[in-house]
Amino acid sequence: MGLNERISRRNACLAMLTAAAFFVSAVPLSAQVNERCPRLVSALPANAKPVSLRLAQQTPGAVKITFVGHSTFLIESPGGIKIATDYNDYVRPDAVPDVATMNRAHSTHYTLSPDPAIKHVLRGWGEGDQPARHEVEIGDVFIRNVPTNIRDWDGGTNYNQNSIFVFELSGLCIAHLGHLHHTLTPRHLDALGRIDVVLVPVDGSYTLNTDGMAEVLKQIDAPVAIPMHIFGEHTLARFLDKMGSLYEIKREMEASISLSRATLPQKRTMIVLPGR
Repeated sequence: MGLNERISRRNACLAMLTAAAFFVSAVPLSAQVNERCPRLVSALPANAKPVSLRLAQQTPGAVKITFVGHSTFLIESPGGIKIATDYNDYVRPDAVPDVATMNRAHSTHYTLSPDPAIKHVLRGWGEGDQPARHEVEIGDVFIRNVPTNIRDWDGGTNYNQNSIFVFELSGLCIAHLGHLHHTLTPRHLDALGRIDVVLVPVDGSYTLNTDGMAEVLKQIDAPVAIPMHIFGEHTLARFLDKMGSLYEIKREMEASISLSRATLPQKRTMIVLPGR
């Protein structure tokens, strides 16, 4: 083979490799990563470990969500794992959960004395201003958090004292906003990834005002939103009136619903559950 022919073949191979690299970079991120709640790698903490794909390969089933009250939900996976959100001393599910998540804003969102039978207690704040970092796989559930800030009583900022907990189970990505006090940055949204169900505080005062929380829901753009942190029918009605142009409003008579990827509504729906 002559020199000119070798150069020609080399150039052809380089062209093919360049085209292949361009194609991969042009593919949307969601098509390049596993279909669990896709999130940008850059949003992960430096010491994060790759997540097992085993959960995504299981056959999806229905997830049961029960509104216990205030900002506490009991989330039950098809594999029987029970999660209580914003676990505290005042509002607790009847069943002892396998996992309890907490946030720092008020004592109705955390406890210093969780039931010792709880296997995993995940606090949404770290030491000082340092963020909490959780990536926990238990049974058929994967749990992670996205740290956010809260206001103090003097109008200042307490950094990284709240976490948005994301529960990935049975193909669903459920986000509990906790005691959210601000709209989300692009970095928050990258870290959240795709969200199918958002559990949202609607009080309009202690957390984020109604306009701000409406903006957060637009940012996340989940098919299903479930109100919490309600403080009475008047507060709830004010929020539903604000969101009526974006969501179909559906009121349930029971405190529990079952959801799966297959049963997610085609139109954005706000599901109101009665709580005690």
